[in-house]
Amino acid sequence: MSESSTPKSTMSTGAPAPSDRSSLTIGANGPIVLHDVHFLEQMAHFNREKVPERQPHAKGSGAFGVLEITEDVSAYTKAALFQPGAMTEMLARFSTVAGEQGSPDTWRDVRGFSLKFYTSEGNYDLVGNNTPVFFVRDPMKFPHFIRSQKRLADSGLRDNHMQWDFWTNNPETAHQVTYLMGVRGLPRTWRHMNGYGSHTYMWVNAAGEKFWVKYHFHTRQGMAFFDNAEASAMSGADADFHRRDLFEAIARGEHPSWKLSVQVMPYTQAKAYRFNPFDLTKTWSHRDYPLIPVGTMTLNRNPDNFFAQIEQAAFSPGNTVPGIGLSPDKMLLGRAFAYNDAQRNRIGTNFHQLPVNQPKVAVNTYQFDGQMTYAHSGSAPTYAPNSAGRPWADETGPITDGWEADGDMVRSAYTLHTDDDDFTQPGILVREVFDDAQRAALVDQVAGSLLGGVRQPVLERAFDYWKAIDAEVGQLIEQKVRSGSGGKPAEGMGEG
Repeated sequence: MSESSTPKSTMSTGAPAPSDRSSLTIGANGPIVLHDVHFLEQMAHFNREKVPERQPHAKGSGAFGVLEITEDVSAYTKAALFQPGAMTEMLARFSTVAGEQGSPDTWRDVRGFSLKFYTSEGNYDLVGNNTPVFFVRDPMKFPHFIRSQKRLADSGLRDNHMQWDFWTNNPETAHQVTYLMGVRGLPRTWRHMNGYGSHTYMWVNAAGEKFWVKYHFHTRQGMAFFDNAEASAMSGADADFHRRDLFEAIARGEHPSWKLSVQVMPYTQAKAYRFNPFDLTKTWSHRDYPLIPVGTMTLNRNPDNFFAQIEQAAFSPGNTVPGIGLSPDKMLLGRAFAYNDAQRNRIGTNFHQLPVNQPKVAVNTYQFDGQMTYAHSGSAPTYAPNSAGRPWADETGPITDGWEADGDMVRSAYTLHTDDDDFTQPGILVREVFDDAQRAALVDQVAGSLLGGVRQPVLERAFDYWKAIDAEVGQLIEQKVRSGSGGKPAEGMGEG
């Protein structure tokens, strides 16, 4: 190939780049000149190459795939993506919660399980975790919880004391902390863990009937976990183990899949159920509301570019479609604002115009301009109503996916239902779900975490916290800590 026909790089304008290895200087050893535009553009862009990392869920990765509906749940929802036989393109992103971008994948932590469905009615996002519950039930506490998992202001180090200080001052955390300190706190791979929508959502059918729903994604690879020693060793051997495992499995044709099921509660039963069905720290009994099979989610395509398709992917539980609505879950309502607002700060006003976030349907929005506007409506009216024929929405009266509310404006916890408290469900998890070996491992994990710098009065509160979950487990934890014989916890949220 001749020199003249050899492909060369260009500047961002498309013009040929003069050189990608030599800047323009006065003589070979002289100063760089200000009018070396190519160098200045390269360096200025390099300085802005990274976007701010997510505040929680900074470390993660994902893949594209498809949701196939194999059952008929049209009696509960009219949403197009859940109709029998529907096939919907999708994106999944898995993550840890507390660690920064460079933290190891295998630290003990909750795993994010975020899904974007490119439906025929617009994008639907389902933002959940690998556990069916969460640490807090009111979004006012969310920033405080996240900060308790971050780093100390003076030393810049993570600290067991402050996370236990937060947990023991907020007993609603008990259910999720029990999950975290148990076997599910260390999934072996993303492919071998379950996912949950966690929140309660509303489904509405074609007749306008309303139902409350919870999503469950059960791994078809089987659940598998690391023990503390394996996780610690892997964090040193390969900090990107989970990211690498997913990418390489898909690349060799081993496409992971999950069975989607839902729990459905008739609309009117929510008020009388013994637990508050909108409390994110609670689960619904499967005996009361059995799993209803829906379909299969399969991940079959890796991203072509991690930054463009994973790092710039933006999810929000507020992104719903007809037939799916929100619920009185306070955390869900807070997140419906917070997630998209975080994306506006992180990747720009028009983040929804990025290819990975674009819906597969036509958009006619009255949001205009802002930084990095790409899609636009030409000279069409920018206001509604208008006389130029541009369509605009005008729904009035009761909404199909709403619910009734009454009472004074208050700042208060949820009204308690019959069996509502913070310790019953985590106690059931310890006594009825965990086996003897898992209970023993739980005791070692918690004791090791408390020995990692937790001081009074937080330490005493932690003993009471675990005794309230289960008296025997709490007593064993206290004995191990007071004797100084707690096992070493896995790195991450269980350790500083």
